[in-house]
Amino acid sequence: MKKHVSLVIITLNEEANIARCIQSVPWAADIIVVDSFSSDRTVSIAEGLGARVEKRAFKGYRDQKQYALSLATQPWVLSLDADEALSPALAKEIFEATNQSKYDGYRISRCSFHLGRWIRHGGWYPDYQRRLFKKEKAQWQGGAVHEYLEITGKVGVLKNDIQHYVFRDLDDQIDTNNEFSTLGAKELFRLGKKPSLLKLVFKPIGKFIECYLWKRGFLDGPAGFIIALGAAQSLFLKYAKLWEMQKLK
Repeated sequence: MKKHVSLVIITLNEEANIARCIQSVPWAADIIVVDSFSSDRTVSIAEGLGARVEKRAFKGYRDQKQYALSLATQPWVLSLDADEALSPALAKEIFEATNQSKYDGYRISRCSFHLGRWIRHGGWYPDYQRRLFKKEKAQWQGGAVHEYLEITGKVGVLKNDIQHYVFRDLDDQIDTNNEFSTLGAKELFRLGKKPSLLKLVFKPIGKFIECYLWKRGFLDGPAGFIIALGAAQSLFLKYAKLWEMQKLK
C-alpha cells in the first residue's frame, strides 16, 4: 500500500502542540503548515519534522484552511488543527481506509482532553468532524468562526477518535472564549443582527442548562460544571460585545 495523503495544518504559536500533531501521522506523503507569523518555535519545529511551511496573514478560519487545502499535493487530505493528534489506532485505520476506500470523505469523532480528563459529555463528544477527504471533492465553507467542510460524494464514518488537547489550562480556555466571542460578535454585526437584553440574559442561562443538564455534562464531574459555565460565559460575551459594537457604531 502506498502513501498518498497530505497532512495540512494551520498554526499560530503552537510550539507546544505541533510536534505531537505531525508525529501522529507518520505515513503522510506531504505535510503542509500554513502559519500566521508565529512568534515562537512553531515554524522551526514543523520544518524540522519535514513540513513545508507557508507564512500567511490570518484572514479567518475558513479562508486559511481553504488556502492550506489548495497547497496539498496528494489525492487524499487529512486536515488537523495543531492541538489535535491521531491515536495509533486511528492512524492505522485512516491509512487502510484511504488505500481501499469507496468513500470520498470521512467523519471522525473527536474526544477532547481538558482539566485532567477526557471529556465525553456536555456536547463535547462525539463531536464528529469532517477531516479526511479526497482533495478534488471538498471545499471549506462558512464564516470567520464556524467553518465547515463540504464534501461532494459519499461520506463514511471511522471508528476511532481524533485526540483533541483543547486547552492548556483554564487561562487558555478563558482567552479562547474571549477571542471566539469577539469573532462571533463581529459576524453577527456584519449580518445586521440586533442585540437585546433578553438574549444577553437568557441565552447564557440556556447554554449552561443545555451543556450541564440536557447533554449530561454533570457526568464529567467538576470539569463538566466548569465547561458548562465557560460555554455560558462565551455566549454572554458574544452578545455583550455585539451590544457594545452597536453602541459605538
